[in-house]
Amino acid sequence: MSDDWVEVRRGSYHDSVTLMRVSRTLSERPDVAAAMVAMGTGLNREMFGRMGFDVPDEAGPDDLVVAVRVTGGDAAGAREALDGLLRAAHAAPAAPGAATPPRTTGAAAARADATVALLSVPGPHVFPEAMDALDAGLNVMIFSDNVPLAQEIALKEAAARRGLIVMGPDCGTAVIGGAGLGFANAVRPGPVGVVAASGTGAQQLMCLLDAAGVGVSHVLGVGGRDLSPEVSGRSALAALAALDADPGTELIVLVSKPPAPQVADLIREAARRLDTPVSFALPVPGEDDLTRAAEKVLKALGRKVPEWPRWLGARRPRPARGRALRGLFAGGTLRDEAEAIARDALGWDLASRGHRFTDFGDDAFTRGRAHPMIDPSLRLAAVREEAADAEVGVLLLDVVLGHGAEPDPAAALAPVVAAAVADRADLAFVVSLCGTPADPQGRDRQAAALCEAGADVFASNAGAARHALALLDGAPVEGRAG
Repeated sequence: MSDDWVEVRRGSYHDSVTLMRVSRTLSERPDVAAAMVAMGTGLNREMFGRMGFDVPDEAGPDDLVVAVRVTGGDAAGAREALDGLLRAAHAAPAAPGAATPPRTTGAAAARADATVALLSVPGPHVFPEAMDALDAGLNVMIFSDNVPLAQEIALKEAAARRGLIVMGPDCGTAVIGGAGLGFANAVRPGPVGVVAASGTGAQQLMCLLDAAGVGVSHVLGVGGRDLSPEVSGRSALAALAALDADPGTELIVLVSKPPAPQVADLIREAARRLDTPVSFALPVPGEDDLTRAAEKVLKALGRKVPEWPRWLGARRPRPARGRALRGLFAGGTLRDEAEAIARDALGWDLASRGHRFTDFGDDAFTRGRAHPMIDPSLRLAAVREEAADAEVGVLLLDVVLGHGAEPDPAAALAPVVAAAVADRADLAFVVSLCGTPADPQGRDRQAAALCEAGADVFASNAGAARHALALLDGAPVEGRAG
């Protein structure tokens, strides 16, 4: 027997990562069957509804919503645990005599020997902090998304006047002098510099190069909108110039979500004027996918192209002919690449045939909640829903490892995969696993767990997409385990 406890705490703000961790800890209690603690945004209200909770209509995005399904009918223990978790998350006791912490970005910069400020505050409020950092002489990495476009342009123009770079907004990944910022994989140092208008695209490229024994000098993220017509590559041009001037960079790769054609032409013309050779990895027709771009880099450096790791399980589902392929991604560029490969194989009318590709890291899904690489709950719910659809034959997913990402993604995903394939012998799972053996989650350990659950796992996102398409035709890729 269980009862629902739903409470609205007005004006009580907590960041989405804290609330995700609180929700997970509450859910692990033996007296709790389900729990979600989140701000009352529209997207979160949908999640509450999917979990069967009735949230009061007056709860808004500035209100904290607590929804707990308790066993035994007594919510006192869960309530006490929740209050303790929220207090602990924000407790910051100062030692007697400790210096007063700085209260502005500029004040913090004055106390530190720093060259970069990493900002991760709600997007609508990041502008004054970023300008404060630029005024203090710092390059800026803006992890936040949902930043107004006009503010992005103003920040990048201000950076150019100061000889600085703004990485972002929505810059999830950077590596500067071997130090990873945001979502970054543990990769070896090397001669390849990366300019990235795509975080997961940069991570895929880094991980493939690492698998081939090649490292990176720097990865400079520029934000997913930098190659749009409005922003016109302002940060990408600055990043190309910076890497061209770096003596440790022998070759530059530009990775991007689909760019505006006129901006792509502008970037190519700028690249031709550099002393350092530049190659491109763009998920658009006629361009190399990320795996082929990595292979070109290896050949240009005189290195051998390896057989990319893959882990194929013993389970072989029945052919999925005539049924749908659904791609559920955490990485936008990985999603774009998989869809482009599918269009090449199946034509441009994917939606009319039931095929869909969704990016759960898109701004529409991250307002008021953590990125799916941190909080997988929204995508896991979608996986269960799609797996129950008899029209679906293949589910294609990405799992992105590295610092900043979920500490053990297979622990949450593998049971969902195992339950789905136990219910449906005709359903196939294919996973694109972006990571390295040195990542804190352990690439090979994650692959083994997902493979054992019933998924075929590929280190190459393009390889995973082609394998999924082959399963639709009833001719899956054969090969040894990775």
